[in-house]
Amino acid sequence: MAKQKSLKLNFIMNSILTMSQFIFPLITFPYASRVLMPSGIGKVNFAISIINYFSMFAQLGIPTYGIRACAKVRDNREQLTRTVHELLFINIIVTMISYIGLALAILFVPRMHNEKMLYVIISFTIVLTTIGMEWLYKALEQYTYITIRSIVFKLIGLIAMFMLVHSKSDYLIYAVITVVSSYASFILNFINARKFVDFKPVGHYNLQQHIKPILIFFSMSIAVTVYTNLDTIMLGFMKNDVEVGYYTAAVKIKGITVSVVTSLGTVLLPRAAYYIEKGENEKFEILAKKAINFVFLIATPLVIYFIIFAKQGIFFLSGKAFGPSVVPMQLIMFTVLFIGLSNITGIQILVPLGYEKIVLYSEIAGALTDLIINFILIPSLGSSGASIGTLVAELVVLLVQYFGIKNQVPDLFKTVKYYKIIFAVVLATLASVWVQMLNLHVFLALVISALCFFGVYGITLLLMKETLVTEITQEILQKLHLIK
Repeated sequence: MAKQKSLKLNFIMNSILTMSQFIFPLITFPYASRVLMPSGIGKVNFAISIINYFSMFAQLGIPTYGIRACAKVRDNREQLTRTVHELLFINIIVTMISYIGLALAILFVPRMHNEKMLYVIISFTIVLTTIGMEWLYKALEQYTYITIRSIVFKLIGLIAMFMLVHSKSDYLIYAVITVVSSYASFILNFINARKFVDFKPVGHYNLQQHIKPILIFFSMSIAVTVYTNLDTIMLGFMKNDVEVGYYTAAVKIKGITVSVVTSLGTVLLPRAAYYIEKGENEKFEILAKKAINFVFLIATPLVIYFIIFAKQGIFFLSGKAFGPSVVPMQLIMFTVLFIGLSNITGIQILVPLGYEKIVLYSEIAGALTDLIINFILIPSLGSSGASIGTLVAELVVLLVQYFGIKNQVPDLFKTVKYYKIIFAVVLATLASVWVQMLNLHVFLALVISALCFFGVYGITLLLMKETLVTEITQEILQKLHLIK
């Protein structure tokens, strides 16, 4: 039996990975947005949104299903090898079909044909994701490897960004750097995979067993990709690249904060699947309730802080040219909480329990909601309309999953001490809102306000003896040898 990884180590490494994922754009996006301006940023992000649909088809539902399938057999090298071979074979076939569809789209869709080199560059994300088998490494909880590898390539991208992107015409170079920094490391995944699985055929393959669950996960992936990329695509077709640029800046901070909030759920999925497979239901429920509490504790202050200091955040990250992004950002920030919770209820709870269809229904409901609201609001409100569409869609996803899960894990949301979180947020707001009146440089305003807000928030929860905060603090102090 393979040695089980430390869940705390996994979380620490994934948190470092998450930090690198938002520190990188925090450094590069302010520079790139000022050089490329809303039109250049909008052009690249519109192309990324289009390619995401082809990537979605190429990956089917394997990125999520693969974690669960491999986690169940990770103690047996031969079974793990067989599972990986089966999934990779399916993945490669569908990737080839996806590229045929992309080639036809580039040839016959005028907007794509006019920027064919941009679409070819970004399309490398499809093949790199396929050979990267990230699902295998997550199933085996190889978060130390994933983190180190990712940070190295992000540093390469960071250096390349400042060396090579100097004018509005450099948007193709920006696209190459984006692909390399996030996906080129997947080449190492393929090479490194021999440590965990054999490359030689093991025989007795059964591809058919994967088809039904993959199609369910694929349907989930369709729904998610539709409503996560729909806003950008509809803005691009119904408005223009400039409006897409404003929306991109608005969702950039949201994306960064979402990655922080969902970092725990990422490391818990393979462990949750493992517990279910072994019949350790009590451990599974404890894990789920802690995860929900974690999301409320982390997401709530992030949402409130960035609503209050949205203007400073946008001006720091993108520049004053992106002023119209402030309101869309404020509108969309509550999705951070909704996504954090649905990530736990859906991916960490319903999926390991085998209730993928409930997750699928929730995401279909979200996609339809987003589509309808976008059609109604984008023509008149532009990027703000797109933000409202996403906000309502994510709420619908969470509500559908909640009603599907309430009988599976009783009292899931009742263990959270909401009054402590609300009281701490109110005090944190009062402790930081005065910074708005000082007319400071945006960076200085963000630093001072963040120290005041999150400092008061954390201290208040400690004084109120919030269980999870106290537990984490004690563990940190023990690691530093400050307490026994």
